[in-house]
Amino acid sequence: MKLGTPLSPNALKVMLLGSGELGKEVIIALQRLGVEVIAVDRYANAPGHQVAHRAHVIDMTDATALRALVEQERPHLIVPEIEAIATDELAKIEQDGLATVIPTARATQLTMNREGIRRLASEELGLKTSGYAFVSSLEDLKQAAQDIGLPVIVKPVMSSSGKGQSEIKTPDECQTAWNAAMSGGRVEGTRIIVEEKVNFDYEITLLTVRSKNAQGDIETSFCPPIGHIQKSGDYVESWQPQPMSEKALEKAQHIAEQITSNLAGCGLFGVELFVKGDEVWFSEVSPRPHDTGMVTMITQRQNEFELHARAILGLPVSTELISPGASAVIYGGLDEKAIAFENVNKALAIANTDIRLFGKPESYTRRRMGVALAHGQSVEEARQTAKQAAQTVKPVSTQS
Repeated sequence: MKLGTPLSPNALKVMLLGSGELGKEVIIALQRLGVEVIAVDRYANAPGHQVAHRAHVIDMTDATALRALVEQERPHLIVPEIEAIATDELAKIEQDGLATVIPTARATQLTMNREGIRRLASEELGLKTSGYAFVSSLEDLKQAAQDIGLPVIVKPVMSSSGKGQSEIKTPDECQTAWNAAMSGGRVEGTRIIVEEKVNFDYEITLLTVRSKNAQGDIETSFCPPIGHIQKSGDYVESWQPQPMSEKALEKAQHIAEQITSNLAGCGLFGVELFVKGDEVWFSEVSPRPHDTGMVTMITQRQNEFELHARAILGLPVSTELISPGASAVIYGGLDEKAIAFENVNKALAIANTDIRLFGKPESYTRRRMGVALAHGQSVEEARQTAKQAAQTVKPVSTQS
């Protein structure tokens, strides 16, 4: 693949569908390699819009609008960054030869919908997963919870960042969980997945890279495992490397290779796994950089965004770890537009830290507005430092 000059007739053009904080970093990584980038999102001035060569605002679930934009911009590659996309239209765009979808249109179709990816993992590939059922009514939810056995986790089949997720501990919580799933899904009237709650020791993200070697063959490589804490399905803290047994790591890598090889294509995948002792369960996979993987911006020679950019461009990759590290989320704390942040200087004065403020135009109390990063001699030291830095940064109102 030739890398041309941006904004010239020989430019290599990449369109990102979804331009949040993860997309913003992918855009930066691509631009450093001379790629012309078009950022697309559902709202104006998204983080990726602020650094791309061009920006567009459309409803990406609208198939007609999506195709029209692709025909207008004529990108060589389309890189989905979120789940809320008209994936059937993406498949048609790929079939019609308008652009190559990263990693593949099929991968975006399967991973947008938890039902598709769970059935692939469990029923086709035979990977170990928690018990589950898919339901479309409150009555079916109640029956599934009874059959699987409480407690269970309930999620919309199409959602992200923990939206619509809840836990049912007693039968009388089914109605509340159903309402949460219906309101938190990407589309109205969505089906939901009811999952057995696995009694795991910890959960990891295994960043898995499919890239081409010098001979042009696709190889799979793995970043050191990332441990993380989630609340209501949304990440609040991550660290790398997560200590685990050699046997558990081997199983995790086997599962990750099985699922990503089936999805095919090149790029970085975030494979989420539950671990208890030497046992490993597949949970989910995203065919793109993962929010918990932001820690790699301070731990790895090439962070997850650079790995994704290099892999989709057919360039060499390195998953080398250079230091233990951690990340901690900086929340908005306010429900208003155009907030400001104080004490960033104090946070950065803490040794071995870095800060990323995403530039989201609107804040919510629990919206992820930034992340604190830290490295250290140990994961424990880095976690403590990252949390201290995150807590030092103070979101403040700009309204008089």
